[in-house]
Amino acid sequence: MKIAAEATNKHLFYNAQIKFNHWITVKFIIDNIFLIAIALVSGGALLFPVLTQRGKKASPAEVTMLINRGKAGILDVRAKDKAESRIIDSKHIPLAELGNRMDELKKFKDKTLVVVCDKGISAFSAARMLEKSGFSDVVVMEGGIDAWKSQNLPLTK
Repeated sequence: MKIAAEATNKHLFYNAQIKFNHWITVKFIIDNIFLIAIALVSGGALLFPVLTQRGKKASPAEVTMLINRGKAGILDVRAKDKAESRIIDSKHIPLAELGNRMDELKKFKDKTLVVVCDKGISAFSAARMLEKSGFSDVVVMEGGIDAWKSQNLPLTK
């Protein structure tokens, strides 16, 4: 009898049942609710720019090819104080004035219009405005004018 009992207990570790106590998880969440909230908010803040940037994007090299082929117009939506040097032959309309000055861009309605800003973020707002106004092919340059400068591409003074 003693041998039979030892044989049954021999593999008890492998056959042991793990009991899950859900109250431990609930207690952890309650104790750390502020840390969890901060983690969720900061994660959402990191994802927000990525999720709001919808639409066509092009690198500075792709924009250069479009310009060289004569298939694209360039719209610079940076503020007046930041737009002292621009991409050659670009049209400068600050984002704040874009809604009132859409008529100046009529010739680009059937062409590709590349929108440029400082870093490539606020250009998405301008691109949405242009698409709502009937522009068929609006592209945002990734990285904005900073990416253009980093590749040593030409600017006007």
